[in-house]
Amino acid sequence: MAPVIPHWKQPSHPEIQEVIHSSQSPDSYSTKSISRINLAPFSRFASFEFPPSTITSQPTYATVQLDAKSHMNLNSDLLYINHSCEPSLIFDVTAREVRTGPEGLKVGQELTFFYPSTEWTMVQSFDCTCGTPSCLGSISGARDIGSTRLSGYWLNSHIRELLEAEQQKQKQQFTDKN
Repeated sequence: MAPVIPHWKQPSHPEIQEVIHSSQSPDSYSTKSISRINLAPFSRFASFEFPPSTITSQPTYATVQLDAKSHMNLNSDLLYINHSCEPSLIFDVTAREVRTGPEGLKVGQELTFFYPSTEWTMVQSFDCTCGTPSCLGSISGARDIGSTRLSGYWLNSHIRELLEAEQQKQKQQFTDKN
């Protein structure tokens, strides 16, 4: 899939984020984001309101899920924050903000978030390469990981609700069979 072509002013968050584009090959679309600031645990890093995100019903590999049916285009360099199974950031879609994780944030640290914390299913799954001890391997959304493996992760309310509904559905199917 071709990369998103930025339509926003770049850099969008120069005080807090540096985006590094891969120079390995002209066909390489890999990027990563690095923190330009130190922040304490659970501090506000950025808002989804500036530049303003836009709501869409059509998910893409570049949208963030807001609830069971809607997604948002970030319209900013926040798009370049990669996934990690041990993320440095939390995307809180209810509060419309990005916060630091339980370890806080240091200058030079890679900016990452846990994609299944917002995504029930994903348009484009991938094999995680975070290399952390808790790496989940294939990432395709919270639905495919399941509530047991997601225990201990910070999850948005719509993901928790969808997991609960899935558990209830499985219980009902089990009851119906017996």
